[in-house]
Amino acid sequence: MKSHYADQTEKPVTERRTFCVLVDNEPGVLARIAGMFSGRGYNIESLTVSETEHEKHLSRITIVTSGTPSVLNQIEAQLDRLVPVHKVVNLSAKASIERELALVKVAQYGEHRGEHRMEALRLATAFGAKTVDATLNSFIFELAGPADDVERFINLMTAIGLVEVSRTGAAAIARGAEEM
Repeated sequence: MKSHYADQTEKPVTERRTFCVLVDNEPGVLARIAGMFSGRGYNIESLTVSETEHEKHLSRITIVTSGTPSVLNQIEAQLDRLVPVHKVVNLSAKASIERELALVKVAQYGEHRGEHRMEALRLATAFGAKTVDATLNSFIFELAGPADDVERFINLMTAIGLVEVSRTGAAAIARGAEEM
């Protein structure tokens, strides 16, 4: 006789982490990092890259990924071993600020256009979104904030007439005076 517990498998606990990686700003670095992730079957949920120290030619890569704690520790260790990498910081382990930027296009057509326009403007105001373009039939809103807030705004705009979204990855920085 089979126990009813035999069919239940425990799902491993997964968590989300944000890593900041300081690298040389040279061709192929991003491909190496992305290759490390894809070669081991890890997923990148968000990726943001920009040169941040111009004189030293260093770029900052912000990577958001998820997995079990052991997999995430392995990712951090493997990133730290890559040749062009100067430093890896797990921002999830520190007090930090994380933001995304989204451009959200909403269009209204038909008999309820006026109501939808007013509702779109009300929601944009409530979320602190800035109107960066407006026509008789559409708006483009700019919203910066935590990923959850951006996601909620996008979901609400879907009911009003969401047409298109352009969204950055996470930009993150540790709180306090300490450097990366």
